[in-house]
Amino acid sequence: MLRKLRMYYFIHSIRSDWNNGNAHFQRGLVRALGKLGHKVTCLEAEVNWSFENLQSEAMGREAVEQFFRTYPSIDVVLYREKNEMRNILRDADIVVVHEWTPPEIVSGILDIRDEMGFRAIFHDTHHRASSTPEQIQEMQVARFDGVLAFGNALREIYRTRFGMNRVWTLHEAADTTVFQPAAGEKSADLVWVGNWGDGERSEELRRFLMRPVVRIPDIQATVYGVRYPKEGLQALDAAGIEFKGYLPNLASVEVYQKARLTIHVPRHQYRDAMAGIPTIRVFEALACGIPLISAPWNDCEELFRPEDFLFVTDTEQMVSAIEYLLSHPKKAQEMAERGLATVCAHHTCDHRAEQLTEICEEVLAA
Repeated sequence: MLRKLRMYYFIHSIRSDWNNGNAHFQRGLVRALGKLGHKVTCLEAEVNWSFENLQSEAMGREAVEQFFRTYPSIDVVLYREKNEMRNILRDADIVVVHEWTPPEIVSGILDIRDEMGFRAIFHDTHHRASSTPEQIQEMQVARFDGVLAFGNALREIYRTRFGMNRVWTLHEAADTTVFQPAAGEKSADLVWVGNWGDGERSEELRRFLMRPVVRIPDIQATVYGVRYPKEGLQALDAAGIEFKGYLPNLASVEVYQKARLTIHVPRHQYRDAMAGIPTIRVFEALACGIPLISAPWNDCEELFRPEDFLFVTDTEQMVSAIEYLLSHPKKAQEMAERGLATVCAHHTCDHRAEQLTEICEEVLAA
């Protein structure tokens, strides 16, 4: 019988998903852990760039209110400085520290761990361990009791580059209490929800989104996201793609449900050094029962079946795939149902909460 744990989870922001895809999975994971009987507190810096940027969005206030309405059971504690941690963590069994936590806060958590004896686990859902490892070194990962990596490629990096022996793969997953299919009329042909970022996929977006849309007559295509530079916005406009800006993640459910298809365009880090790791939006889109077409990435961990969605390798194949799905709605629906079945069988937050519970028990027993 697994014990009920007192857990604390340091998160950049659980309230805001502005350019913060980590919040998608973390919200569902924390709620799922609570359903298993664990008491989880999310610790978020009172001032953080995701929440601050969200305040400037027209939908910012509604996004925060929607979070609290959807996840009323999530306990959120805001902190200002590391001096507050000792009192907060006095009853902890497990402290999970996400890799977006500031290094000075991480150092304070580890010092308190050394005094109090709880276990501390580092949680990485990004590519910095591969692309900028010096930033991860600042997090003092060697002092942690273990690392959660969101893919086998990242797990191997922690073992070989950082010399960590206790590393587990914990993939992201869909919160299927929120992301679900719905019947009804479709009001859009193609929708893509994603941020421009720092140029990690600007050429890929041109190859697999903008150029294909230009070649398909009368297609209605819409993009949501943030941090689009002037040249990105101009390229979308030139392709005839409507840009609608920031979309709260919880509002993306209805957007997916009302679209005929979506696409996945991975950043180049997840095509190369971090192979095998899809973004959270793949899980979420499939959970909503929408047909998906993906630009190249190597599903070397076999998270999905080949028939769950379509893989394409270039602009020509993307054009053909979009035209096929739009002109064969029954085939598209059958594919969407297969993708949904795979997510429900293997990739929900409930699955990950059970896995994390077992990992915590192993860490506590060590």
